[in-house]
Amino acid sequence: MNLEHINAVKQLLSKPQKIVIVPHKNPDGDAIGSTLALWHYLKKMGQEATVVSPNDYPSFLKWMPGHEQILNFEKENAQAKEKITEASIVFTLDFNHLGRIGQMESPLKESAATFVMIDHHQAPSDYAHIMYSDVNMSSTCEMIYNFIEYLGDDDKITPEIAICIYTGIMTDTGSFKYASTTSRTHKVVAALIEKGAENTKAHNLVYDTNTPSRLHLLGCALKNMVILEDYNTAYITLSQDELDTYNYQKGNTEGFVNYGLTLSGIRFAVIFIENKEEGIIKISFRSEGDFSVNEFARKHFMGGGHTNAAGGKSEIALVETVNRFVSILPDYKEQLKP
Repeated sequence: MNLEHINAVKQLLSKPQKIVIVPHKNPDGDAIGSTLALWHYLKKMGQEATVVSPNDYPSFLKWMPGHEQILNFEKENAQAKEKITEASIVFTLDFNHLGRIGQMESPLKESAATFVMIDHHQAPSDYAHIMYSDVNMSSTCEMIYNFIEYLGDDDKITPEIAICIYTGIMTDTGSFKYASTTSRTHKVVAALIEKGAENTKAHNLVYDTNTPSRLHLLGCALKNMVILEDYNTAYITLSQDELDTYNYQKGNTEGFVNYGLTLSGIRFAVIFIENKEEGIIKISFRSEGDFSVNEFARKHFMGGGHTNAAGGKSEIALVETVNRFVSILPDYKEQLKP
C-alpha cells in the first residue's frame, strides 16, 4: 500500500463515517475473517460499520467474534440495502471485481460512497477509489494486519481482531503449507498469537468439527475420484442428487479438492459440483508447482484466482462439463509433466 493511499485512508477515517464492509459471494474463511477483523478495528476507532455479506457462509465459521452482526443480503435485504445507500465508505475485501458479489452488484454500483479495495487476487478491476492489491500476499487477512499497521494502529489489535485475522490466514494458506506462506506470514501469525489469537481453538473449530453427513459426502466424493495418469490430473464430481442424499450444507465440500493433490505424481486437482438452484457447475482448481490454474480457469471456465488455487463455473450439464475439461487437457500435457 503506497503512502498516498495510506494518507487518503487516514484522512477518510479522521472523521465519523458510515461504513459498509463487503466480502465476496459464498465467503470463505479469509473473506469472513478479514471483514470481521476490519469491522472490529473500525468500531474500536469509533466508526459506524456494518458487514454485509452477499449470502450465507459455512457454519464452521460461525464462531468468530462478531459473526452474529453480519447482515445477509439475501435474507435481510431491506436492511442491507439501507446500509449500502447510507454508506459514505465501502470496503470490499477478498475480491477485486463487482461481479463476485451476486445481487449486491447493482446497489453497490449505484452507491456514491468512496470504495476501498483490499485484495490479493490477480487482475483487479478499477472500481475502487483506493486500491490495496498485492497478489504475493498469502491472504486478505494478512493484508488487513498490514493495513492496520500502515495506519499506525497495530497496538490496537485486540484478541478479537487477532483471532479473526489468524483464522483467515490459516484457511487461505492450507494451514500454512501453500507456497504463498512467507516468512512475513509467520511473523504476522506470531504477532497475532502474542496479541491473543487462540490458534488451537481456530484449528479445532474450523477443521475438527464434522458431521456424519459431511463425512459420508466426503466418502462419496473420494469414490467418484477419477485419475488421469497421462495428464497427472485427478478430478472429483458431485451431482445435485448426491449432495441431496448426504444432506449437503454450505461449506460441506470445503477442502475436498485438495485430496487429489495428496496422490503421488498428481499436479492438477479439480472438483465439479452441480448446483441446480443456480443452474451452474461450480468448479475448484488446485495445482502444484508452476502450473497456473488461474490462467486455466480464466481461459476456459469463466473464473480465476491464484496460480495454485482458483475457481470457475460452467453453464452446461455436469457430464458435458467434465467431458469438455478432459478434452482440453491434451493442450496442457507438457505443462502438467512432473
